[in-house]
Amino acid sequence: MDGRREDTFMYRYFLFVFLLICPIVMAGDEVYQSPKSFLIEAFSGDPPAPSMLWLTPKLKEDARTILAHAYIGLRVRYWLRGGRSAWVLEEIGKEKPITVGLVVEADRLEYLRVLVFRESRGWEVRHGFFTEQFARTRLDSDLSLDKDIDGISGATLSVRALTKLARLALLFHRQVSNVDGS
Repeated sequence: MDGRREDTFMYRYFLFVFLLICPIVMAGDEVYQSPKSFLIEAFSGDPPAPSMLWLTPKLKEDARTILAHAYIGLRVRYWLRGGRSAWVLEEIGKEKPITVGLVVEADRLEYLRVLVFRESRGWEVRHGFFTEQFARTRLDSDLSLDKDIDGISGATLSVRALTKLARLALLFHRQVSNVDGS
C-alpha cells in the first residue's frame, strides 16, 4: 500500500471505531422529570413537607424479600397528606439505578413515573403504555402485586426494577398509613 492509501484506511478505521464507541461513552442520565416537579404534580401544586420512615428489622426483612437484596439505608423519605403518599425510590436495572416517583392512596398504587433512567437499554419502561399497568394495583399478603404486569422484550431487568419499586412503595405506604392512622 502506498502512504496515502494507508492513511485513508487508518482514518476510516479510526472513524469506524469512534462511531462504534461514541454512543456508549455519551450515554448518560436521561432526566424525564425532576423529583420536585413530580411531587408538585402528585399533590396538585402544593406538596407537604417530607417525612422519614425509619426501617424496623421487620420492614427491612420485607424489603429484602421484595428486592431480593438488602435495602441500603436506615430510613426512607416520603411525602404524605390525607392518606396519599409519594415516594421517590431507586433500584438497579442492569447496572445503574432507575429513579422512580410513585403515588399511593387508599393502599393502591395510583401511578408511577420514571424520573431518571441511566441504563443504555430498557428505557421503554418510562412510557405510559407500560407504566399505566401499575395503576390501582395493591400489595397481596405475600408481598406481590395483585395483578400481573406485562413485560417488554429487551427491557426485562428494567421491568423487574419498576415492579419491585411498586411493591416497595405499597409496603412502605402500608407502614406510614398505619402509623398516621389514615
